[in-house]
Amino acid sequence: MSKSALKENLNPFDIAKQQFLTAAEIIELDESMKAVLINPKRQLLVSIPVKMDDGTIQVFEGFRVQHNVARGPAKGGIRYHPQVTLDEVRALAAWMTWKCATVDIPYGGAKGGIKVDPHTLSIDELERLTRRYATEIAPIIGPNIDIPAPDVYTNEQTMAWIMDTISMFSGSSQISIVTGKPLNLGGSQGRAEATARGCQFVVREACKLLGLYLDGARVVVQGYGNAGSIAARLLHEDGAKVIALSDSQGGIFNADGLDPSDVLRHKNETGSVMGYEGADAISRSDMLALECEVLIPAALENEITMENAANIRARIIAEAANGPVTPGADRILFDNGVLGIPDILANAGGVTVSYFEWVQDRSGFFWENKEVDTYLEKRMVKAFHEVNQMARRHNVDMRSGAYCLAIGRVAEATRMRGIFP
Repeated sequence: MSKSALKENLNPFDIAKQQFLTAAEIIELDESMKAVLINPKRQLLVSIPVKMDDGTIQVFEGFRVQHNVARGPAKGGIRYHPQVTLDEVRALAAWMTWKCATVDIPYGGAKGGIKVDPHTLSIDELERLTRRYATEIAPIIGPNIDIPAPDVYTNEQTMAWIMDTISMFSGSSQISIVTGKPLNLGGSQGRAEATARGCQFVVREACKLLGLYLDGARVVVQGYGNAGSIAARLLHEDGAKVIALSDSQGGIFNADGLDPSDVLRHKNETGSVMGYEGADAISRSDMLALECEVLIPAALENEITMENAANIRARIIAEAANGPVTPGADRILFDNGVLGIPDILANAGGVTVSYFEWVQDRSGFFWENKEVDTYLEKRMVKAFHEVNQMARRHNVDMRSGAYCLAIGRVAEATRMRGIFP
């Protein structure tokens, strides 16, 4: 391990706190308010016994953290992953607080997770795991309290199971208990593409800001799940040249451009982007270092660190994943003139359309896809320019600008509400 990596703390919750404190100093937030806003409001650790298909019982560890509810009910996804930890969920909940405030939707932040490799479970085992987890967190979730959504390795089926489980307890269909549901259970048009489309909207604005043409711009996408694959397709439709893509198995490269939809077809057929005809294999480190206009990290946390930040040759980094760039890397990238669009802005399209879904569920009136996209674009573009103005005002990077904006909004709501009792 290099000396620079040894100096850098990669604990996600420590990173989240460091990002908060950096911005809090910039806006001169008082010490009492710092203490209130840095700490999670509620943290739940649950044991989840599940009867497996072979009749044995396995016990899994689950989490739900509610970071802040000053501006409205908590909001945040649920991930199933073997490396889920409480500190990761704490960090993700905090990032959700600041994300919701950045795009000015009336939510606080939450996050949930189960430490499990879902690929090793059958569909029936996943259902039993999900329903038991929903039962364990039921006392602290609700349409006016905390509204879960999909995240890593969860989907609309997961949300349908949670919605049904809570509905059985209440005796009536609680369609607004979760978002990211199937359309016929109160889901929203545009939700599946929302994270990627929000990313597309802010990349467009970033290109305008730098005087770049998105038509013909070279794009690299790390992570080819829902957000990464759809972002690649949308930017390709804008005329961008997608030159490299990767998933957990490895990366592929073609300087003349790749067809994102065809690569996705190949991945669905084979399980990976690797082996795609007409592309060369490329390592993770080499892919991140490719010369390009737009780099989209759409995988997991801590992909760009102090160890590799100096190698980045992108003009724009749009964080479709949560926490892919560390604070140490932020400083290097900013000094090197890279425009970083932080996760709490770049991937906020998902939670924004989740908010739209919740609004539609509460009113019982549903919008067309075009309306969803129009409202999303308006909110994302407005947030991008508010963040840029804040960054310019304080002569800081876009992440610090977004945090200054978000923390100011949450702090003001907290002051207005007061501390009870």
